[in-house]
Amino acid sequence: MGGRVYGYARVSSKDQNLERQREALAGVDVLVEEQVSGKNVADREKLRTLMAFAQAGDTIRVKSIDRLARDTRDLLRIVDEFAAKGVAIEFLDSPMLNVTTKEGRAMLTVFAAFAELEREAIRERQAEGIALAKAAGKYRKARRLTAEEIAAARLRIEVGVPKARVAKDLGVSRQTLYSALEGRGSYSAV
Repeated sequence: MGGRVYGYARVSSKDQNLERQREALAGVDVLVEEQVSGKNVADREKLRTLMAFAQAGDTIRVKSIDRLARDTRDLLRIVDEFAAKGVAIEFLDSPMLNVTTKEGRAMLTVFAAFAELEREAIRERQAEGIALAKAAGKYRKARRLTAEEIAAARLRIEVGVPKARVAKDLGVSRQTLYSALEGRGSYSAV
């Protein structure tokens, strides 16, 4: 008897929707969903749990390569860790990739390299756009919350005010509020 089939779906932020991936992964035994950046595998708790829990004979089904990893090194490390346990990986958008063969691994490496190249090109275009907007006076960084504003936000959230409302009242994005509350990014020293 074959092992279990796990679906893995990931989006980078809470504003993004998992629905297309859910539809593509319909029929798996267990669907694992994450709403976290793919940049750092250490921050992807559900993927790490899946990597620890999957057993020989199981299959991990993912809609596309970039949902599993954002760069070639991470992708190959994840694939190697699953392969060492006898766990297969299927990419629905690239069914010809059989990562259990050396040819399939070579194709996977090429696909991942091109995906990484595209992400870098997007980042470059974004940086160019920001530079142009700054030069035209149309770009400003997000307002930084003070320690007092963060403390007041925590109190409002504790009494049941939705985080989206608190962020709007403070004039910042929800992501800025989350970063401040969790002490991430520029708020790590606060």
